[in-house]
Amino acid sequence: MQELCEYIPAVDMKRDMELVRNIMFAIEADPRFDGTKWLSPTNPGDFGISDHSMEELNYHLAMLIDEGFLIGKVPPLGMGKNIPVIAKLTWKGHEFLDDTRDPDIWDKTKERAKGLTSVGVAFIWEIAKAEIKTRLHLP
Repeated sequence: MQELCEYIPAVDMKRDMELVRNIMFAIEADPRFDGTKWLSPTNPGDFGISDHSMEELNYHLAMLIDEGFLIGKVPPLGMGKNIPVIAKLTWKGHEFLDDTRDPDIWDKTKERAKGLTSVGVAFIWEIAKAEIKTRLHLP
């Protein structure tokens, strides 16, 4: 079977929740992502990220768009390098960041999820909410 898009070296494309959170914080902090234009990253450094490849960044951006955390578009397969374009965070994206913003809450969330082979973003978010409730002494 022949691939129709250009060759891109294989990269380990596992979801990285720390990278997800860092991307969203970078978008939140950048006033250009105000929803008035489409922006496309040119390198991970655009998001203050130095330990991940452009392919990993694009993969995670596409997942954030698919999950509804970002307003953006992902070109169809076979259309160049499939670099997503982003306009802004969604309400849902802001909510996730607000619930995971506190470093102590985030560290406790990651600690509680440690030991599990894989945990989805919805479950991570629920753990963060539970940590917030614990801090506020809510049931």
